Amino acid sequence: MDGNRSFSSDFTLVGLFPNTRVSGLLFAIISIIFFVAMTANGVMIFLIHVDPQLHTPMYFLLSHLSLIDMLYISTTVPKTLVDYLRGQRTISFAACTAQYFLYMGFVGAEFFLLGLMAYDRYVAICSPLRYPVLMSRRVCWLILGSSWSGGALDSFLLTPITMRLPFCASHKINHFFCEAPTMLRLACGDKAAYETVMYVCCVMMLLVPFSVVVASYAQILLTVQQMRSAEGKRKAFATCSSHMMVVTLFYGAALYTYMLPQAYHTPLKDKIFSAFYTILTPLLNPLIYSLRNRDVMGALRRVRARRRGACAVVKGG
Repeated sequence: MDGNRSFSSDFTLVGLFPNTRVSGLLFAIISIIFFVAMTANGVMIFLIHVDPQLHTPMYFLLSHLSLIDMLYISTTVPKTLVDYLRGQRTISFAACTAQYFLYMGFVGAEFFLLGLMAYDRYVAICSPLRYPVLMSRRVCWLILGSSWSGGALDSFLLTPITMRLPFCASHKINHFFCEAPTMLRLACGDKAAYETVMYVCCVMMLLVPFSVVVASYAQILLTVQQMRSAEGKRKAFATCSSHMMVVTLFYGAALYTYMLPQAYHTPLKDKIFSAFYTILTPLLNPLIYSLRNRDVMGALRRVRARRRGACAVVKGG
């Protein structure tokens, strides 16, 4: 009876906005972040698609990073904003399961893709002569396919195990979306299978890609240190430090959420860390990886120049 009830009852999301005076301000900030993140990532995808000079392995992977960012921020933030406006915070069991499934798939794909993109930068800086071979179009599609497959595997493994647990204690989710550790706290019964699969998934999705990132950038910094050009060193260090900042923020928050024992978690900390890699990372990725890049800004100028030229031809005709 209780098991059937756990599959049919709605959940209540406490949400991200406290019932205080600052809730309106938080709502405005998150709305702006969501709009800017969607716009910046959309612009990146458009520029990489239309500008031939950006048809390189690095930008091919960046375009798919932007796509993943747009997808996974859209699985959580719009509902959070709409719930605040409507004053209604319920989510059905089916919708919660779908959100959980999609979110785990998209964020898992990003975990893998960021790690493999660090390898791309390592090859470009440390083995530039072999770059066309090591980062061929076939390798790029293999990287992309591996990332999406890893995310999908994560979703198909964790979603059934998590959502089949009986939620007999409470249906009040003290979070702003259906995230794994929070859902686990509501469940009762034997959680050993979940914890085992989650541990294996975290090692594969977090520790392995993060180790690849750290090793790649460590080798890049050693190579940069040997450069003779002071200006080249400065630019390379600035680029690497900004990339590492975003990667550390993303993986660090995820490691806290999924690998730290439950005894160290509190609902407030869970919301803050989840907001870092769920809301801020999709905003920072296009700014750090792409929009600060001269190639991207040059592509933007060329697109605007072509548009002005087309308008002039139409007016002249």
